[in-house]
Amino acid sequence: MGKVIKIGTRDSQLALWQAETVQNKLISLGYKTEIIPVKSTGDVVLDKPLYELGITGIFTKTLDVAMLNGSVDIAVHSMKDVPTLLPTGIIQSAVLERANTSDILVYKELDFLNSDGVIATGSLRRKAQWLHRYPSHKVVDLRGNVNLRLKKLEESSWNGAIFAKAGLERIKVLPEDYMELDWMVPAPAQGAVVVHTMENDNYTSEAVSKLNDGETDTCTQIERSFLRKLEGGCTAPIGALATINGGDISFEGVLFSLDGTQKISIKHKGIKVSEAITFAEKCANEILSNGGKDLMKEIKSELK
Repeated sequence: MGKVIKIGTRDSQLALWQAETVQNKLISLGYKTEIIPVKSTGDVVLDKPLYELGITGIFTKTLDVAMLNGSVDIAVHSMKDVPTLLPTGIIQSAVLERANTSDILVYKELDFLNSDGVIATGSLRRKAQWLHRYPSHKVVDLRGNVNLRLKKLEESSWNGAIFAKAGLERIKVLPEDYMELDWMVPAPAQGAVVVHTMENDNYTSEAVSKLNDGETDTCTQIERSFLRKLEGGCTAPIGALATINGGDISFEGVLFSLDGTQKISIKHKGIKVSEAITFAEKCANEILSNGGKDLMKEIKSELK
């Protein structure tokens, strides 16, 4: 076929796994590819919580620049890290079939659950939900790639740390001592890998579009529409999950205060696919009208 498609990715083991998965799929379709790793600010600055860095799309911005200046043709991301508004000229061309959406607790022992405990996570969403369920616990910041976070947990005095199960499964580092947090609502698009291309690059966009999984695309669109309407991002404790069963969609969305004391949630079943995007926005409006608007203002004020 035509040109060599240059695949841009972060340089962590998980990000490279994602890029290699895309690469293998493109190669199987007859395309020539090359992986080009880059390091994002979010991977370099590890001594501050993400919300303190004040950058929207901190894990994606460097790859956006690489695409815009022609260093790479496509960018592969964990979709939950991607801002809901893409830079001008960059488009979403494929979402791969979704993996497990669950959050898990990797622990040293579980005796602490009913007493005092210290849990680590770099996610405001996970922190808020954990404190909502375990208000007597302390939550500390944990940053870095999956392997680094596992190592920090092992070397610390913390009782446990929260991870996305999909990431640990993908690079085969899921430990024996973990607990699935089935009560925790995942980040919008958690477990999904997205591929971006340049809008004016028809060859690459057409190639990548062949990798798209329709069901995952629909569900992540719903979750990200909900997120966008709430004006959230990685700096707000927002969870959302859409699933398709027999052609109908079930949806759960939630907004928490930063300390986990306030929770505004919504659940619906039997949504038709054709109505899904507008319905997600209606769900977000319902959250906003039930106190979410004031809560979002409070969150933004606290994070300044």
